[in-house]
Amino acid sequence: MLNAKPGSWLARSCLLLLLAFLLLLPLGTAFAVDSNPASGSSSVAKSAPVAVIPVHQTIETGLQKFLERAMKEAEDSRAMFIILDIDTLGGRVDSAEDIGEMIRNSKVPTIAYVHGRAVSAGSYIALNASKIVMEPGSTMGAAAVVDASGAEVGNVKVIAHWASQMRSAAELRGRDPQIAEAMVDKNAGVEMKAINRTVPKGQLVSLTADEALKVGYAESIGNNLDEVIRFIGAADHPVLHLEPTAAESFSRFLTQPSISILLLFIGIAGVAIELFVPGFGLPGIIGLLGFGLYFFGHYIVGFAGVEDIALFIIGVVLLIIEIFVSSFGILGILGIACLFSGVVMAAYNTKQAALHLSVAFVLAVIVVAIVVRIFKHRGVWNRFILREELTKEKGYTPTVERTDLLGKTGTSITPLRPSGTIYVGDERVDVVTSGEFIPLNKQVVIVQVEGSRVVVREVNEVLH
Repeated sequence: MLNAKPGSWLARSCLLLLLAFLLLLPLGTAFAVDSNPASGSSSVAKSAPVAVIPVHQTIETGLQKFLERAMKEAEDSRAMFIILDIDTLGGRVDSAEDIGEMIRNSKVPTIAYVHGRAVSAGSYIALNASKIVMEPGSTMGAAAVVDASGAEVGNVKVIAHWASQMRSAAELRGRDPQIAEAMVDKNAGVEMKAINRTVPKGQLVSLTADEALKVGYAESIGNNLDEVIRFIGAADHPVLHLEPTAAESFSRFLTQPSISILLLFIGIAGVAIELFVPGFGLPGIIGLLGFGLYFFGHYIVGFAGVEDIALFIIGVVLLIIEIFVSSFGILGILGIACLFSGVVMAAYNTKQAALHLSVAFVLAVIVVAIVVRIFKHRGVWNRFILREELTKEKGYTPTVERTDLLGKTGTSITPLRPSGTIYVGDERVDVVTSGEFIPLNKQVVIVQVEGSRVVVREVNEVLH
């Protein structure tokens, strides 16, 4: 080895360097691969949009389904932020709670922009967002629970539940929970030292934009969406406006409680009038249209399924069959059960749907009764009543009751078994016995006459 040529050492050295390069090549490739995603993620982040979702008008189930679809679309678009553009006077508590849960569980950071009013349930939605920006002149608060007529609910349990929801939403984002509770409960009262204001018991808290900023219920004040976008540092990012589709907007209108009752009333009254007073066609078409719109609205927002619609159709068919086929009420009861179940199961809140159906049914019964009374001559029951009269004027000769034959005697000219014929003088008379057999050429006496039925007995039997 000591006598080896210098060229051989050079060759071995080059070979070792080549092997070392080949061994280190995967590591270098790994570093290169690791560095590329970093630059790629940076480019994706710069192109990530800011999703703007409107939260306007009344908070109800239709809005909830729209927000569910819009927030998923924002997540699929890898949005940097979701801006909830809030301007609402509130709405359903249960819908607000579900929306609040969606916002808390959102994988995309959320920011609430109150550019009008975030009253009642609207304030709860805003408090669940990661940050709040308010427009000058906007307000937030006054979250008392009210019923359908707008009157405040005094149930202690309901108020306590809603107050706890507001408190937890405030605590989640590091805000003063006492202020949130005082927005709901008049008996809470709160002192806000930051603005030198004390809200006594008996009043609800409502904050202006400046007040919300000072007490920590808003992070900034923005005159428009552009300022909100600059506030979150997304001025260079594209803006993705997610608006309700025409079908979603229409379904939100159809699923409002008052509209649902109206559609059910139209459906029940229209179909019932068509069944009991046939011949018009228009009431039936309008009734089916009412039911169709009811199920269309609930189907679009995701409450009703095909099985609910099928169950309702089965119920209608069973009721129609019950009218023409006697089943001792079995088909009618099954039809009503299917119809009731289809309507109730198609709704988000089954208790409220049952109430809506009951109100619509009572109103429909009143209207149907009035229509049936006015058009009673066209009623379906007329098909089952024989109203044809067989009079002399129409050429029919009525049967004469032969009471003049009572007590007269005659001779049987045929055997009476028990019916047959006798001669009374020169007149042939068809008669019957009381069940006994009377042979030919026997003397009989007429003992009873009922309409065209003449009853006779043998003379010797009468004598005995």
